[in-house]
Parts: sequence; structure tokens; C-alpha cells
Amino acid sequence: MIERHFDFVVVGSGIAGLFYALEVVSLKPDAKVAIVTKKSAAESSTNRAQGGIAAVLSKTDSFELHIKDTLRCGGGLCNEKVVRQVVEHGPRVIDELIGYGVKFSRLDDSLDLTREGGHSVQRVVHAADLTGKEIDRALLNACRLSGRIEIFRNSIVLDLITASDNGKTVCSGISVLRDGNTEIESFLSPVTLLSTGGLCQVYQHNTNPPIATGDGVAMAYRAGATIANLEFVQFHPTAMYAPGQPIFLISEAVRGEGGRLLSLDGRYIMEDAHDLKDLAPRDIVARAIDKELKDTRAEHVLLDISHKGADFIKERFPHIYATCLKYGTDITKEPIPVVPSAHYACGGLKTDIDGQTEIRGLFASGEVAMTGMHGANRLASNSLLEAVVVSKNAALRTVNEFEKLREYQFNKSVALEHSDKKAKVSNINLKQTRSQLTKTMSELVGIVRSEKRLLLALEKIEPIRQMIEQEYQRTAPSYKFVELRNLVTVAELIIKSGLWRQESRGLHFMEDYPSESKEFELDSDISGRILKGRALV
Repeated sequence: MIERHFDFVVVGSGIAGLFYALEVVSLKPDAKVAIVTKKSAAESSTNRAQGGIAAVLSKTDSFELHIKDTLRCGGGLCNEKVVRQVVEHGPRVIDELIGYGVKFSRLDDSLDLTREGGHSVQRVVHAADLTGKEIDRALLNACRLSGRIEIFRNSIVLDLITASDNGKTVCSGISVLRDGNTEIESFLSPVTLLSTGGLCQVYQHNTNPPIATGDGVAMAYRAGATIANLEFVQFHPTAMYAPGQPIFLISEAVRGEGGRLLSLDGRYIMEDAHDLKDLAPRDIVARAIDKELKDTRAEHVLLDISHKGADFIKERFPHIYATCLKYGTDITKEPIPVVPSAHYACGGLKTDIDGQTEIRGLFASGEVAMTGMHGANRLASNSLLEAVVVSKNAALRTVNEFEKLREYQFNKSVALEHSDKKAKVSNINLKQTRSQLTKTMSELVGIVRSEKRLLLALEKIEPIRQMIEQEYQRTAPSYKFVELRNLVTVAELIIKSGLWRQESRGLHFMEDYPSESKEFELDSDISGRILKGRALV
């Protein structure tokens, strides 16, 4: 068994993980940092982020306005203290990213600001329509230049390495399976940061990268950490409808620049749906499209920005223009066929503003974490902002507390429990089982839900979870099997959280309970096998 020792271990290499690692080495130049990532290249939710980062940078904007927009979108579940701190750090975040080499789009001598759904003014900083890709490029380059950050690619984490110390769970690293290897490796460290991204691969139709299989949430749950608000899954209203092609996201910035949603017979879908019309929050827009599709039995709706002119479209949305053209749609001349698609998890591993979890030595940042920033519905382009602020806070805290955290480290590895397993491949058809799981989630746990459909989904998924867990304990782990194990864990938690929340709030809409309820104006914390004082279904 291979053991590797580091001062700080980061799981995931999107904006949250990369920024955290860079901040750690800037605060502690002698730090030995490992980034363990499933990526073989820059493939993450950060990399796919077309829109940008929301920040107060214009004279027509204010912190109070940004905070108000965020709270309004969050459906009463945002932590206002967290929202205020994140928003007030916005201008500094942009400066720091520029300092690391990020090249944002400019208009003359100023940063070019655009607007997205739910925002009352233009405040989204972007790099054309490939903001995430530019951030990844700059931060990865800065990590290479640091000389203190070692990146382990093509590696999947099996579980956290934990033990109990006087009743308190302590994390001392991770057990890792690296591509092409059969031996489990232990990455031991006083500090572990989970920045594993999202979980929307649990749905058949989603905008996430293939690696977004909910690994961080699943492994933290198995370790006994609290998971909160998983019922709030954001469906992006506008993924391109192109059967047979990879799902391609059409940025909300298209509507921010004047794009409008149309039915197939030319009606403006959002005209009477919300006072912000096409710039309404994503949950409103997604449900409006879902209703249109169900009422008319159409396979898609239309998003039209052709009236803005070819030169503007090609300059502002070069990537979207080129990709749509490749798929057979010239967006300078015709509308884009679009449908909603699973996009972002507003819930996750519960942390404070510093990324601290209830497990000593375990921190989290980015989409995997639930700080209270997003509440029941995320305001567009707030996620990258939150990731940077929390990662910066986590770096400062873990460096300051490093010596104290190191006192609790131990060298017992959970990799040992895999050593006596028979080294044989599982008999489960992984592709077929995963397809069955994701199809169930898309059909029964989608944009509009009901208690009956959620119970049916649970009935279908529970036997799959039991089968996978039994097989996992019997056989040697594999990359795809670990992903499937995590996906089914996350699926069950989403369903059970949804069944607990007997109301409609934000992204969670229940036909049985179509209104908000004061009784449920709280987070759906899951700890162990208990959900807010009630045994799980």
C-alpha cells in the first residue's frame, strides 16, 4: 500500500480547488500541496461556465442591490451574513483573479459587464462566452508556476480517511484509486479540502461534465458529515435541443443581451410569467418552459437573439455561435431550439463561510459545499464568486490553524479494508444500471415533482443502492463503479430531502404542496440517517 504525505490535500481542480491551493502557498510558502483530480485535462464545471462572475463594479450598482437580488432569488433560505460577506468581497475577487492572469473582456478601459436572470443591473464580469475556460487556464498556469503544488490527474477518491477522537470525527486524508493502478493509495494530510464540483450526472439530461458524479457529497455523507438542501437542484432553462449531440448550454447571458423565449407558434413564453420576463430567476423560467412543453407536447421551445445583428452576436458569443452552427443552427439568422437541463446543486456538504465542516480537518468549497449563499435557488453567476471567497477564507483559516490541525493527524488508512477483497470485476452491468438510475431521476425527480413520483423513484432506486453497496464490499473497486456508488447515494439523498420538504420553494416544486410553508423555512439537514429530527423514509 502506497502512502503519500502532504500538508494540504485538495480534491478537485475547478476554480475552488485551484484558488485554495494558490492561496495556501502564498500564505505558507513551504507548504506541500496535493491536488487530486479525476480530470485528464481542464474538464470541470468551472471550465464549462460560459456566463461569468457577479460583482459590484459599476456606479449604478451597490452591495445592497446585489444582496437584495440574491436574497430574493434564494426563497427565504439564504444565510444573509454569508451573502453579505461574499458580495462585499466581489470587487476584490475580480482583482485577485486578474492578478493570477485571468483576462476578462473589456469595453474601452473598463471591464465589460453583462446581465443575467435575476439581476436588476449589469454586474456580470466575463471573458467573452468562455469565462470558466479562461479562469481554468490562468489558475492552472499559476499552480504550475508555484513549484509547491503537485497535481495528480486521472485519480478518483474512494473515501475519506477518518477516525474518532473523544467522540469527534477527524479526517486525515483520502484513499485514492489512480487510473491504470489496482493498488489503493493513501494521501495523508492534516487538512483536506473537498472541491469536487456538482452532482447533476445523476440526471439523464444535464449540462455538467462527465466527472460531476457527486463524489464529495457521497463520501462526506458516508463519513457522517451533514448534507443540506439537496432537494434544490437547478435546471438551466436553456440547453440546446440537438438529439444525438452532446448537451450544450446556452448561457443566460444570451437573454441578458436581449434574447427572448418563444413557443413554436411564436408566442413570448415569459411575457406574463414574471415581472422580469426573460430575465426572471431560473426556477421561474424553467417551470414556464416545462409547462409549455407539457401543454403543447412540443419537444423544445425557441430562444431568439437574431435581431441583435450578426456582428454583435459573433463578437459577444463566439463559442455559442460556432457550436450552434456546428449543430446546424445559425443563431444570427434563426432561433435556437432549447430545453431545460439539470445544471447546479444548491445544496451540499454543510459548511460555514470558511468552508469548515463538522468533521475536524475537513473543509469544502464550491458547488459541493452548502454555505447558505444560494438558499433555495442560486442567482446566476454567484457560484464562482462564492467559490473564490470561501476558498480564500478556508486557506487563511487552515494555514492559521495548521499546527493545531496537525496534532490530530493519524496514519490509519481505510485503504486497508480493500486489501483482502478478491481482485475481480463486478458482475453488475455498470452502463445499464447507471442508465436506469439517471432515467428514473429525470422522469420522477425533475422540475415539477409529487409525493407519489418521489416515492416511486425511491422504490426503484433503493434496490440498486443495496446491490451496489453489497458488490462494492465484495469486489475490488473500479473507477466507474465508484462513480456509480456515489451517484446512487446522491440520488437517494435528493429524493428523501424532497419527500421531507412538503412545500414548494425555489427549485423544489411539489404539485401536492404548491405553496411555501413557514414550517419549512429551514434547511433540510441530513446527518447520519436522520433528516431534521425525523427518520429518513
